[in-house]
Amino acid sequence: MKVASLSPSEYPEFYKTYIDKVPTDLDLLEALEKGRTTVLHDFKSIPEAKLSWRYAPGKWTIKEVLQHIIDNERVFSYRCFRISRQDKTNLPGYEQDDFVATSNANEKSLKDLIEAYEAVRRNTMVLLNEMSETEFKHMGMVSGNPMSARAAAFVIVGHEIHHLQVLQQKYL
Repeated sequence: MKVASLSPSEYPEFYKTYIDKVPTDLDLLEALEKGRTTVLHDFKSIPEAKLSWRYAPGKWTIKEVLQHIIDNERVFSYRCFRISRQDKTNLPGYEQDDFVATSNANEKSLKDLIEAYEAVRRNTMVLLNEMSETEFKHMGMVSGNPMSARAAAFVIVGHEIHHLQVLQQKYL
């Protein structure tokens, strides 16, 4: 399944920014694997002394960016799962800044953050690999807006790409 199969009616307009970043030539699992490889390469290449650096006051540190990528994937894979199971509950949003502020990311080692990232990505890929085409097309509600299970999965990919681009542009 490729991102081109999505209809704009499957996700709120807000997520278009992320959906548009997903490579059109890769299927979902290929895009997740490519993202995993890129994240590991990019974050492991950052000098330890720079991991707690922020490019401006009030902005996240590099460790906090990685923690945010991890947290977002947890949230969106859970949304994808619930929607795929035809859960009609309106799934709530989350405050990313509150999550980062209470994450203690800067006290964690890069090794521990990488381990968490890899575990979450493995879980996401196992979950998505076992879903049927029908389950991916199920619609649910997220923050009062319709979203398909597959759109939630593609948001994981596009969101990660977005933050890797910010990392390159503002941090490195």
